[in-house]
Amino acid sequence: MLLAYEATREVKTVPQKIKTPVAETTGLVLAKPRPVVVPILRAGLGMLEGMTRLIPTAEVGFLGMVRDEKTLQASTYANRLPEDLTGRQCYILDPMLATGGTLIAAMNYLIEKGAQDITAITILAAPEGIKNVEDAFATSNFPITIVTGAMDEKLNELGYIVPGLGDAGDRLYGVV
Repeated sequence: MLLAYEATREVKTVPQKIKTPVAETTGLVLAKPRPVVVPILRAGLGMLEGMTRLIPTAEVGFLGMVRDEKTLQASTYANRLPEDLTGRQCYILDPMLATGGTLIAAMNYLIEKGAQDITAITILAAPEGIKNVEDAFATSNFPITIVTGAMDEKLNELGYIVPGLGDAGDRLYGVV
């Protein structure tokens, strides 16, 4: 939830008149179209509750992606997203940013569907992954933000974050 707070600093809002028991005032509501929260299955699900507590009216979509352990390339195996993301702010939830391959693939997919800007929220990142994401979008004018809880030392020869936490999904669902 703390990372969600930081990530939503720039969420689009519009003023709206509201009446309190004491007086009328102007507050803020989420702008339309509503933002979309996209956890990367399965590990991103562990971050979903904190995000939806902060912006409960956001729409939630799901993107199932897996990284080939030999090539380190990400592929999509499931998609439960709105058909059209035109003008939408999207928040990708993925606890680990290692090589950046999964995140780059997810961002490109959302951009193809019309997303307006993308914020990725990670718990742990490797410097190589951050650099790869920056390099992938360096020549585009697309607004991308990465919010992470901590930056670890490096990636090892297998593309794992060092010292890291191991597989976030396995840890979350008690497989280890």
